[in-house]
Amino acid sequence: MTSSPLVIAHRGASGYRPEHTLAAYELAFEQGADAVEPDIVATKDRILVIRHENEISGTTDVAAHREFADRRTTKVVDGQEFTGWFTEDFTWAELSTLRATERLPEVRPANIDHAGEQGILRLTDLLALLDAADRSIGMVAEIKHATYFESIGLPLDELFATELSSAGWESDDRLTIESFEETVLLKIRERGIRGGLVFLVEDSGAPADQVASRGAEAFLYSGYLSREGLEELAATVDGISVNKHILQAPGGADVVSRAHAAGLSVFCWTLRAENGFLAEDLRLGSASGDFGDWRTEFESVMRMGVDGVFADQPDLAIQVRDSLLAG
Repeated sequence: MTSSPLVIAHRGASGYRPEHTLAAYELAFEQGADAVEPDIVATKDRILVIRHENEISGTTDVAAHREFADRRTTKVVDGQEFTGWFTEDFTWAELSTLRATERLPEVRPANIDHAGEQGILRLTDLLALLDAADRSIGMVAEIKHATYFESIGLPLDELFATELSSAGWESDDRLTIESFEETVLLKIRERGIRGGLVFLVEDSGAPADQVASRGAEAFLYSGYLSREGLEELAATVDGISVNKHILQAPGGADVVSRAHAAGLSVFCWTLRAENGFLAEDLRLGSASGDFGDWRTEFESVMRMGVDGVFADQPDLAIQVRDSLLAG
């Protein structure tokens, strides 16, 4: 390893507090994270809010609000059918009455103790929190379901650029923007936002914008990781962020080498300490929520020379990074 990888708190310190809550972000700050990662979706009245998905039944107490019972519906988002409550069907004033819950209660029962303590954050709330921090902390903002939101009249590139510009973040060096859709990244840059652009890569399938525009001819994620695909990406974005399973598969280290040779930085998502997220041979005990041999996995990924890692337990990732640097 030739450089120190950034430790990016995935949805805040989501291994210890319900994700995307003020408590999760504040704890990530305290633990020393280099950056935090919010997921960005939109409300009916064009406010950007921070939620894992636009369907919020798993991350809020919306189902308990009888006044919103008639908002429950079924939608197709990026080719998948979901039933529940969706941010785009609520105003911010309505969403602000909800409380955040733990998305993975079986894996993270300790987080249930903090469920209901806090509400949903807007993007502007997180920007203010970052501006008030006593040290420079980056933001790696993930734009979610951009093609879908544009199809319903909520262009996330426009809304994101407007909110960043209003907050003075349009050229802030703390800013990185990521998405599984290259199209929205380029649109955001065209709107004058100068943050680094990172293309997210899954271990299977194709990007939603590719499917929407090219159908069966959509370019697969795997194609982006070839030498030619990476060189083409390097003409439009600054880095890639890959599912950890890509790096753990045979030839995974070669992906990092090829990307670096093309001039791209490489992030990896997501490092998590619980057995349920670790390879079988790294699990300790039988409970999915117990911590396994996370250190071995974290070290393996960092030794590949990645430039950043997303971690639900940022303190543990920092421990491993510092240990490798000291060694």
